[in-house]
Amino acid sequence: MINIRQATQQDFSRVLELINELALFEKEPDAVEISIEDLIQNGTGNNPLFTCFVGEYKGNIEGMALCYPRFSTWKGVTIHLEDLIVTQEMRGVGLGKALYNEVLKHALKKGARRVEWVVLDWNTHAIDFYKNTGATVFDEWRVVQMDHGSLTAYIDKQ
Repeated sequence: MINIRQATQQDFSRVLELINELALFEKEPDAVEISIEDLIQNGTGNNPLFTCFVGEYKGNIEGMALCYPRFSTWKGVTIHLEDLIVTQEMRGVGLGKALYNEVLKHALKKGARRVEWVVLDWNTHAIDFYKNTGATVFDEWRVVQMDHGSLTAYIDKQ
């Protein structure tokens, strides 16, 4: 019933739908700026910037996990799990865990010494799941981001 595989170019329209569903779940419905073309351009070819896995349930894509390599000055090769989403209707059937496991296996195959991701503090279900798998959820580290507008404004002042 559950099948996890690497996404193909033809899957990216569904992947984008799932990204938008995640944005809605995270209370940021207008935050997604990318297009299918962005996913194709950056996720395919000889040097893709990311790896995307899709989770199928009874032949339909109902979840996805997108990750990419990073380099830590302390650990070396790491993998960043950007998004993991399963449709609301399919939560609880094991699809999320299967996608999570695939990302972790992918990280080991790539020689990663660490996998890291961000989880919202109110998403206690996910936090509990991650802790139960042996992951450490840090309270003292803060996520820092600079959006395009802030980036441009700052550099223009320099």
